[in-house]
Amino acid sequence: MDTVHIHRHSGLLSALGLALADVVHEAQEPCSLPYAPETFVQLDQRLSRLEEQCVDALRAQGFPRAQISTESFLHLRYQGTNCALMVSAHQHPATAHSPRAGDFGAGFVERYMREFGFVIPERPVVVDDVRVRGTGHSGLRLKYIPKAQSGPPRVDEVTRCYFEGGYQETPVYLLGELGAGHKLQGPCLLIDSNSTILVEPACQAEVTETGDIRISVGAEAPSTVGAQLDPIHLSTFSHRFMSIAEQMGRILQRTAISTNIKERLDFSCALFGPDGGLVSNAPHIPVHLGAMQETVQFQIQHLGADLHPGDVLLSNHPCAGGSHLPDLTVITPVFWPGQTRPVFYVASRGHHADIGGITPGSMPPHSTTLQQEGAVFLSFRLVQAGVFQEEAVTEALRAPGKIPGCSGTRNLHDNLSDLRAQVAANQKGIQLVGELIGQYGLDVVQAYMGHIQANAELAVRDMLRAFGTSRQAQGLPLEVSAEDHMDDGSPIRLRVQINLSQGSAVFDFSGTGPEVFGNLNAPRAITLSALIYCLRCLVGRDIPLNQVCKGVLCTRTAGQPQAPCRPEGAWG
Repeated sequence: MDTVHIHRHSGLLSALGLALADVVHEAQEPCSLPYAPETFVQLDQRLSRLEEQCVDALRAQGFPRAQISTESFLHLRYQGTNCALMVSAHQHPATAHSPRAGDFGAGFVERYMREFGFVIPERPVVVDDVRVRGTGHSGLRLKYIPKAQSGPPRVDEVTRCYFEGGYQETPVYLLGELGAGHKLQGPCLLIDSNSTILVEPACQAEVTETGDIRISVGAEAPSTVGAQLDPIHLSTFSHRFMSIAEQMGRILQRTAISTNIKERLDFSCALFGPDGGLVSNAPHIPVHLGAMQETVQFQIQHLGADLHPGDVLLSNHPCAGGSHLPDLTVITPVFWPGQTRPVFYVASRGHHADIGGITPGSMPPHSTTLQQEGAVFLSFRLVQAGVFQEEAVTEALRAPGKIPGCSGTRNLHDNLSDLRAQVAANQKGIQLVGELIGQYGLDVVQAYMGHIQANAELAVRDMLRAFGTSRQAQGLPLEVSAEDHMDDGSPIRLRVQINLSQGSAVFDFSGTGPEVFGNLNAPRAITLSALIYCLRCLVGRDIPLNQVCKGVLCTRTAGQPQAPCRPEGAWG
């Protein structure tokens, strides 16, 4: 915020505002008509009837017709979706193919694209409600005769005020003696019989032609944020990045309709760097957050330069960073003018109640192949050039029904609605990243992304060194190991070797049992996710969960190589 406007009668609070305010009356009724040329006459009739109701209500309060204006709204949504938007057509004049009040269709498409990041041009648009807002203009205005300037403003007295740097001599001016155009450098006090205005140091106040006060915040040269590491800015950017993921999560929860996402909150949102490394996330599901990095990086390697503005990707395959198939990950690249490759990625992973397979829920306990768990997406363009690929994703969600003993998705409507909600959450993330880059510049934002990741890595290395030093002081080896077993007896062995000089560790799973002929196998992404989360829990400092394990190496099970990426493999 660089400018603050203060009304000359601000000390009177709402009393004056209520006396001068316009009066608004709204009328609304349900509609349930398609937004199409054949219904425009009915829409015009309904809007005209509501307009008459508003005008009559305001005239009954004493407003003449000349002081009453009206504005029409339509509550529109794509047929079969749950996200409706109240649209005004004041920026879209009426045409031969729109109601008399204006082109609501153009306004709806423009706002839907801005809110959700895609449109569904093949879907008809439905009018849920019609609404008219009538405004009775009071016409009351306070008359103000600007006081002529007669030299510089007169200082009534000088007092001492305490600011961040200590006490300062602060001049006091009487508002009634100030004329239009007078400029006052802070710190200073402006007083009259109803209010006191404090102008802080480094700010400048100016009296406007209407007698109000306009304060320029930080009129002195503002400090700029550079790419060099600064502890204060490091904390600021850390919270800004986390806020992006948190707001993405709120949009996803608000726009989704399934119980899993809207009420159980079984979803996660995160921000990723241009290399796909996790930058920051909201406190969502830990296993999602550690594994999503693998998902984003797989898409970068798989598609290369074949990513364009308006593209949104969908993936759930275990070899592409997936966990179990019902966890669908939606990834959107963030482009910036002048850059040919994405500068960031935003992603959201949500647990869909069903995507087909042997049993409802898409997690059959006796599955032996991947397709028996439901629809599989390796790298699917959910949105292409800003258009939601509803027909293609519908076909993919129904595909498991072609396998004997399996069914396609049993709740297609919820799947499509939740996928649109995930795209909308990503769109919110893109908007917030754009605001951050616009404020500080791309170089600074990406530099602090690296600083945050480096700070988290340093915290993990310090924790590993402290653990190793403690073991060494007790005469214990710099190696710990553990063994557990699955229900079928398959061993899970882990040996952790600490390197004190580097502050790193090697996690060795040699001796772990082979891939089982069932659905309880851990792909690489899940293994890494578990390791990252455990390390994050052991760190004694408040750091965001991101790619903190640059120095951690994970070896494959000795003599039992990881199963290749094949569709017949079953995963849990």
